Amino acid sequence: MSVAVRPATGGDVAVIDALLHATFPSAAEAMLVRDLCIDGDMVLTLVADDEATGGLVGVIAFSRMEVTVNDRQVPAVALGPLAVAADHRGEGIAAALVRTGLRDVAAAGALLCFVLGDAGLYAPHGFAADLASGFASPYAGEHLLAVALQDGAIACGVRGRADYAPAFARLERAA
Repeated sequence: MSVAVRPATGGDVAVIDALLHATFPSAAEAMLVRDLCIDGDMVLTLVADDEATGGLVGVIAFSRMEVTVNDRQVPAVALGPLAVAADHRGEGIAAALVRTGLRDVAAAGALLCFVLGDAGLYAPHGFAADLASGFASPYAGEHLLAVALQDGAIACGVRGRADYAPAFARLERAA
């Protein structure tokens, strides 16, 4: 199957919402995307279209973060959620969304990208717990991963703080 990755449009909102509801066991991720958009913290949302059917089969979101290194603010984003329709998993759609998204946020000037997730899924894209471990965060631990998006800009061992957009904290309280 061939997919086309493109920026989401207003016409995709209902389909993205339905995909998130179908992919995750609760409505939390759909509510998170909605709240990030309402709060103005959404940086980039990409979708994957099945070129044969024209149907939307994947979505990835990147949101603004407050990240400091040596008490200086650095441009950073959070990846999540990432969703692929159940009948299209294993076709490389998630990888295409991550690859395209990281390229786009790096081109926009982000130095770092964080994700809360499985290292096995994200390590092929350069994400590592080692880099994230230098950042104090409410989400610190083995599932907090980070990737430097600009060569030489941020290295392992850097110390700082990484705070997700407020919608993430509201999501935790609602759970």
